[in-house]
Amino acid sequence: MITKDVLIGELIRQKPEAIEILMRFGMGCVGCPSSQMESLEEAAMVHGLDLEQLLRALNQ
Repeated sequence: MITKDVLIGELIRQKPEAIEILMRFGMGCVGCPSSQMESLEEAAMVHGLDLEQLLRALNQ
């Protein structure tokens, strides 16, 4: 189960297919240094995304 507290860098290492989902939601910088220390919640807030929709997509 992917939660709002998961770091983007960790998510990508554990579930590489998540990159496509993140990019579809507008997170084009999945490989940038800040993504290694940023949680999904923080990234959603920075990018103005609906966190619940993002989590549903990642957990499908």
